[in-house]
Amino acid sequence: MKTENGNEYKVVYVGKFSGDVSHEVDNGGLKAGDKVHCRIDWDRRYKLMRMHTAAHVFSRVIFDETGAVTSGNQLDLDKSRIDFTLENLDKGKIKEWEKKANEIIAGGRNLKISFYPREEAFKIPDFIRTSKLLVPEDLKTIRIVEIEGLDQQACGGTHLKNISEIGKIEVLKVENKGKNNRRIYFRLIQ
Repeated sequence: MKTENGNEYKVVYVGKFSGDVSHEVDNGGLKAGDKVHCRIDWDRRYKLMRMHTAAHVFSRVIFDETGAVTSGNQLDLDKSRIDFTLENLDKGKIKEWEKKANEIIAGGRNLKISFYPREEAFKIPDFIRTSKLLVPEDLKTIRIVEIEGLDQQACGGTHLKNISEIGKIEVLKVENKGKNNRRIYFRLIQ
C-alpha cells in the first residue's frame, strides 16, 4: 500500500470488526481518511490460493475415508497443517489418502462460488465439516465454494479456478495432538 506522499506500508493482517474491514500495516503513520493505492502480492496470493484449495481436497478425502472433521488449520506459503477429529490414525493410510487426493487433483475439477440464503445453505449435506460451527448466527447469506462433483463448503477464502492448478500434495508429518485430535502437515509440489 502506498500513500499519496509516497510512504509505503505492507499489510500484515486483514480482519472484519463490527462490520468494517480493517487493514493492519507494518508501520505507523496512517490516519483515517488518508488515500492509498493498494497492490496485491500476486505470487504470495496464488501460493495461498493453491494451499487453501488443496486443503479443501485433502480434507474431503479424509472426511470420506474416516468421517473426521476439521478441528483446526493453518495455511502458509511453504507448508500447512490441518487438524482432524480422529481418535485413532493408521499412519499407513496417510500415503493412501495423499495418493487419492493427488489423483483427484490431477483429474482437474472447476470451482464455483455461490451465495445461498442461510436456510438453503444448511440443507447442503456436510457443507460445514468443522468441529465448531464457524458461521456467525447473524449471517443471512452464506458463501459456498463448490469443487465440481466433489465438495461444497461454507468458506470465505480465496480459491483457484481449477484444482489442477494445485500441483501435488505431499504429507510431511503427522502428530498426535490429544485424545481425538490428529495434525497432518503437508506441502505442495509443482
